Amino acid sequence: MELQAETFGPAGEDLSPGTMCYQCPTCHADEERSCTNSLRGRTKTRSLSASPALGSTKEFRRTRSLHGPCPVTTFGPKACMLQNPQAIMHIQDPASQRLTWNKPPKSVLVIKKIRDASLLQPFKDLCIYLTEVNNMLVYVEKKILDDPAIMNDESFASVKKRFCTFSEDYDDISDQIDFIICLGGDGTLLYASSLFPRSVPPVMAFHLGSLGFLTPFNFENFQSQVTQVIEGNAALVLRSRLKVKVIKEHWEKKAVIQNGIEENGVVSSGLEKEMFKQATQYLVLNEVVVDRGPSSYLSNVDVFLDGHLITTVQGDGVIVSTPTGSTAYAAAAGASMIHPNVPAIMITPICPHSLSFRPIVVPAGVDLKVGRLNWLP
Repeated sequence: MELQAETFGPAGEDLSPGTMCYQCPTCHADEERSCTNSLRGRTKTRSLSASPALGSTKEFRRTRSLHGPCPVTTFGPKACMLQNPQAIMHIQDPASQRLTWNKPPKSVLVIKKIRDASLLQPFKDLCIYLTEVNNMLVYVEKKILDDPAIMNDESFASVKKRFCTFSEDYDDISDQIDFIICLGGDGTLLYASSLFPRSVPPVMAFHLGSLGFLTPFNFENFQSQVTQVIEGNAALVLRSRLKVKVIKEHWEKKAVIQNGIEENGVVSSGLEKEMFKQATQYLVLNEVVVDRGPSSYLSNVDVFLDGHLITTVQGDGVIVSTPTGSTAYAAAAGASMIHPNVPAIMITPICPHSLSFRPIVVPAGVDLKVGRLNWLP
């Protein structure tokens, strides 16, 4: 299984480390150079605390930033992050990240927790406000409208006619949604993230469920909060996802001729098993868990970082989580919580058969492989 942090360019393309350019805004105007030539001719580097030699009048300037470049991110077809001119060294204070729009948003996806009667009235109030007050195009799932409480409500019929519906398994709405509003708990937001295999539009999650790590908005004053998001003056928290490739072994029976021996004019044949590997790719917001399942034996898997073996996990399993997922299963397994703005991946063992194994934090963007050494590609 391969895991890699997900970073998208302006048009949704992957950005590899080779395509990124280090650039310092302080000295860019005087010392502009390309990424490939930035290190040519340099024989000595200086630390950040270095000062000009005694008696020298030349001001020391760094030609490279200490930190790597911030990847260009997109959030749906219209949303982007408002750049802060006071950001230093490409590092922006998470509290100063704000949402802005290239064009005014016109469409919104409303995701409601299924089979929860307490959310029917908030769902109706929100949809009425979006359609009649803000003249927004509202997308909902078809199964939402199948609820008898919504289907048989005559006062809601005029609003229901203006909805655009879609099916999770058949319709791709990635390029049609400007932002998302979730009514429920953390599970509702995770489900909304799974609907978008590429760039995810901004998500506004109201806390109406059991858990609220990812749902910071209260529904009591939803009108002012929704208006603030539509106007493009809302706080923004960036969350990364993992790109996961699961490789499974399958055995298939294949008919073969045994030595071509004929008996009574019939060629004898047999069945032979042939193994092949099947790969499936996912994007996950929380974590990936590799465990022993229903087996009564310990699992034993190797963990590779960029092709190098870093550890072997023997126990009930291993959790590979994002900073967002560090508050979920990983926290219950004894790992620390990571702020979502920290670019990292956490590796947490589940009940390890060791006294010294502790959770490991690795940089985001690395290539992780979890499995057995004898069958990993």
